[in-house]
Amino acid sequence: MLQTDYTVLERIQNTADVKTLTADELEQLCDEIRQYLLQTVSKTGGHLASNLGVVELTVALHRSFSLPHDQIVWDVGHQCYTHKLLTGRREGFAQLRQENGVAGFPRPNESECDAFVTGHSSTSVSAANGMAKAKTLTGDDGYVVAVIGDGALTGGLAYEGLSNAGRSKDRLIVILNDNRMSISTNVGFVARHLAVLRARPRYLQWKNRTARVLRHIPLLGKPIYKALLHTKLSLKRLLYKNSSWFEQMGYYYLGPVDGHNLTALQNAMQTARDITGPVLLHVQTVKGKGYPFAEKFPDKFHGIAPFNVETGETAAGNGSFSATFGETMCRLAAEDDRVCAITAAMTGGTGLTAFAEQYHKRCFDVGIAEEHAVTFASGLAKNNALPVFAVYSTFLQRSYDQILNDTALNSTHIVLAIDRAGAVPADGETHQGVFDVPFLKTIPRVTIFSPTTYDELSLRLRQAIYDVDGVVAVRYPKGGEWALPFDYKPDYASYTVWDKPSAKAAVISYGRLFANVAKAAQDKDVTLVKLNKIFPLEQELVELLKSYDTVLFAEECSEEGSIAQALGECLLQNGFKGHYLRRGIAAVPTTSTAERALETARLDVASISEWIQEALYE
Repeated sequence: MLQTDYTVLERIQNTADVKTLTADELEQLCDEIRQYLLQTVSKTGGHLASNLGVVELTVALHRSFSLPHDQIVWDVGHQCYTHKLLTGRREGFAQLRQENGVAGFPRPNESECDAFVTGHSSTSVSAANGMAKAKTLTGDDGYVVAVIGDGALTGGLAYEGLSNAGRSKDRLIVILNDNRMSISTNVGFVARHLAVLRARPRYLQWKNRTARVLRHIPLLGKPIYKALLHTKLSLKRLLYKNSSWFEQMGYYYLGPVDGHNLTALQNAMQTARDITGPVLLHVQTVKGKGYPFAEKFPDKFHGIAPFNVETGETAAGNGSFSATFGETMCRLAAEDDRVCAITAAMTGGTGLTAFAEQYHKRCFDVGIAEEHAVTFASGLAKNNALPVFAVYSTFLQRSYDQILNDTALNSTHIVLAIDRAGAVPADGETHQGVFDVPFLKTIPRVTIFSPTTYDELSLRLRQAIYDVDGVVAVRYPKGGEWALPFDYKPDYASYTVWDKPSAKAAVISYGRLFANVAKAAQDKDVTLVKLNKIFPLEQELVELLKSYDTVLFAEECSEEGSIAQALGECLLQNGFKGHYLRRGIAAVPTTSTAERALETARLDVASISEWIQEALYE
C-alpha cells in the first residue's frame, strides 16, 4: 500500500533544503521519494527503474554540491525525477510527462538547476567537459558533474568525451552509475574495503601529506615514494581491473562505492571535490531499488505505461505497430535464414523480444551505438545477409554519416525499420520523430515507405526486404493504427487514388495521418491520394496531380525538407499552374499526446476539414 504522508519530502522546496536534514531524516526522505515516484509513475507512466536506482545518489549530489552554481549533466536524463523533486518541482509531478506538467527529461526552462537539455545517450561527458572548461576560462570555481550509466558507455561519444576530458585540469567529476556491474566484475571484499578507505577525505589528505614528506627526504625519499607508488598501482590493477584504464585516460579513480549508502556517497563526493583535475567516481546501484517488480524486471520498468502497483501489470493494449513489426520479422525469419535483426539497446521497445528468443543467432543488440549498427548492417549486407535495423526515428539521426558513406555509397541493401516516426507522446522535444524524412531524402537512391495500417506495415516490410535495392526505410508511429472511414487493402502500388470524377481538388497524405485526412475528406468533392512509397515520387503521380486546380498535402513531419515540399517542386518544374497548399509540423512538438501535437499543428480531423473547405471556395 502506498503512503500518502510525505512529511520530509514536503519540506523540500529548493535544492538547499536537503542540506538541513539529519541522517535519519535523509533515510526517511529516500523512502518517501521512492513511494512518491511509485505513486506518480503508476498513474502517468514514465521511466521508473532507473529513477528508483538513483535516489540516494541524487540526494548525495544535492548534499555535496551547490546548484545551480555547481552543475549536473544527466546522461540521457530519464533518471532525473529525484533531482526534480529536490529542486522545487514536486507540485507538477501529478502531470509528469504531460502537457503543461513536469517533463520527463532535464529542461532548463523548468529550472536553472537543469544545466543541459538531454534526451539521447552518451552525451554527458562531452557537454560537461565543455562546461567545466568554460568555468576555468572565466574564473568560475564551480564544479561540473556528469552522471553517466554503464549502458551509456556502449555509445562511442562517451569515449570521445572521456578521452578529451581526462586531459583537462578542470573541476570535472564523472560519476559512473554502474547498475549492472558490467564494468568491474571481479571486486571482492578487500577491494570494496579499500574503496571505502580511498573515498574518505582524510585518506586523500594523508596520502598527499605522505607524498610531500617522502619527496623531501634527501637521497632515499624519492626512491621510497616511487617504490610505494609502484606497489600501490600493482595492487590496484589486481583488485580493480578497470580503475587503471580510467587512470590511464587521466582520471583519479574512486570506487566502487555503494550507491545506496548515503554516508559512503557523501564521503566519496567530498574526496572528489578535494582532488585537482578530473575524477571518475564509480558508483554501484540497483535498478528498480525498493520495488520488487522493477528490480526483477528492470527492462520492463525502464519506460512503462501506467500500471498497478500491487501487481506490476499494465493494462492490456490493442496491439501496436512495434508488435506488428516484431511478428512480421519472425515470419520472415522463418521463411528465409538470411533475414537478420539489429537493435541499439531497444530489443523490447522495437518489438524484437520474440525474434531475439527464437532467432538469437540472427538478432544483434549492439548497445547504444546507432552509428555502428548501420555500418554493421552494411557489412552484413555486403556478404548477402538481409539486415533490418529497428531504431527509433529520433535515434536514427545519429547515423546519417553511416547511412550515406557506409551504405548508400557502398551500394549495399539494408532496411531501416523506423519506429516512433512522427509526433511522439510524453517524452518531449528530444524524442520526436519528425526529422527522419528530411534527412533521408538527401541519401542517394533511398526509398521510403510509410504504412497506415498493421497489414500494410507487414506488406511494406516484405517489399522493402525483397523488392527494392539500396537503403530502404519503413517508418511507422508509436502506438496503434488509427481507424479509416472505409476498408483498405494494401497492395504493392506506389500510391492509391480514391477518385471523384467531378473533383477539381486532390488531397494527399500518408502514414498514420492519412486516417485523419480520409475522415476530413470523406464528405467533400475531392480526390483522395494516399502515398504508399512516399519517396522517391513517381512521375506518373505528378502528371496526375497536374490535372487538378488545387492540390493539398498534409503530412506528419517537419515542414522543411518534407515530401510535400519535394512534390511542390516537382509540380512547379512540370508546369503546374494551379494552387498548391501544404501543411506539416512547423515547430518541434513538446510534451503532450500525439493527438494534441497534431491538433497544435492543425493536422487533426476538424482542422484539416476546415482547411479543405476553405481551399475549395477560394
